[in-house]
Amino acid sequence: MQLIISSQPREFTPSKGTVWEIDGEAGRISVRAPALSDIFIDPHKGGQPTATASRHNAALLMTNPLEGDFQFGATVNVEFAAAFDAGVLFLKINETHWAKLCFEYSPDLKPMVVSVVNKGGTSDDANAFIVDGREVKLRISRKDGVFAFHATNNDESWTLVRIFAFEIDDKNLQIGFEAQSPTADGCNVSFSACSLTGVSLADFRNGS
Repeated sequence: MQLIISSQPREFTPSKGTVWEIDGEAGRISVRAPALSDIFIDPHKGGQPTATASRHNAALLMTNPLEGDFQFGATVNVEFAAAFDAGVLFLKINETHWAKLCFEYSPDLKPMVVSVVNKGGTSDDANAFIVDGREVKLRISRKDGVFAFHATNNDESWTLVRIFAFEIDDKNLQIGFEAQSPTADGCNVSFSACSLTGVSLADFRNGS
């Protein structure tokens, strides 16, 4: 399917069985996350899972990034219903090398910015900050082969969530959107004000 991102048409591929809707007038794309869906590899070596079961069945809408440095962002809105429901900006090289920047419902049912990085073994999760409301701006940047996650809910400054790099060649990298509902029957997620530019990030720390 074709989306207009930063005034340019781009081809995006939805994951099998998912239905993404485009509202051109509102500049919004939306999807309902499937029940019991996630992209996660549990780091626990045995016994009870740390959070939810390992899965790779969330709703995805993916495209190829720009070559070299880029910034990819969107305003994410989630109709939270259960723990770990989330709208996500997603990076993927393959099914064991990926990273996601999430607007997610915490176990105590608070909207929160969360990041997860998987470098071939198990998922490395980190909580960032609680958000007052059901909408937040997320952004993924690549600069000189290093990735940065930033988020903001005040339109004034970006908060650094994570900096990382993959240890394998990212020539097969894709970027896009994800919607998940690991513990429940699904949730509605929308992405608006989507952007993809070749502008290089000036400062990893302050997001400028």
